[in-house]
Amino acid sequence: MPNSAVLLIDCPDRRGLVARVSSLLYEHGANILHADQHRDGELGLFFMRVEWELGLADSDSRFDLKRFKQAFAPMARELEMQWTLATNEIRLPVALFCSETLHCVADLLHRWRSGELDCDIPLIVSNHCEVEALAGFYGVRFEYVPVTEETRAGAEARQMELLAENGVELVVLARYMRVLSPTILRYPASFINVHHSFLPAFTGARPYQAAHRRGVKLIGATSHYVTELLDDGPIIEQDVTRISHRDQVEDLVARGRDLERIVLSRAVRWHLEWRILRYGNKTVIFD
Repeated sequence: MPNSAVLLIDCPDRRGLVARVSSLLYEHGANILHADQHRDGELGLFFMRVEWELGLADSDSRFDLKRFKQAFAPMARELEMQWTLATNEIRLPVALFCSETLHCVADLLHRWRSGELDCDIPLIVSNHCEVEALAGFYGVRFEYVPVTEETRAGAEARQMELLAENGVELVVLARYMRVLSPTILRYPASFINVHHSFLPAFTGARPYQAAHRRGVKLIGATSHYVTELLDDGPIIEQDVTRISHRDQVEDLVARGRDLERIVLSRAVRWHLEWRILRYGNKTVIFD
């Protein structure tokens, strides 16, 4: 992939926004690779993602990001823009949290090693030891941090120490079966979770059992950002599969695991590629 920069924008909608941004990029010599935008007519908000080529680091024709930021900042203030500028030259450090169920963490590690997820994974944290051998196979540091209700404050303090030591900017809860407190969620990183149901249906623990008791004909999985409200954060991706009265709980679990892998890996990849804008309790996912 070419070295590129991504600009994410959200602001009040008005005429000429696309022209203003693209013209400034053109004036600075940008070769735009992708551009996408969305308008929320109900709220009067505008969202945009634009990606352009940076060029080689030692090339005379390399795009000057610092000069562009200096020129863009006054425009952003004038147009009341919230904005993020990122490049794919810096690999985001990611920590994986899991418990005893390993299908999601194994899938993420495989995708990472094969190059599908462009990031660094310096750390795996678990409240069980089942993942230790898998972490060793991939050469990732493993830390066992047991958690009970009585020890949660101390355990989360240790987890935050580990995140800080490794410069983690994204925490992926790959079937980590403990509720995070508001304290750890204030750590300066994004937290992505996978929930084994089609939210908002069947929140909390044992959703497959609840779905079986209810006799639903579709089950699903949801990836979402984590907030202080359980299973209520902005949804990133969802998928479903059809079931029937013949399926038992173990059948739902087996089918659901495939969905969990898919929706979680998509969410992580889109986050790494700067394709997600959060607003309110919703997300815009750019193509």
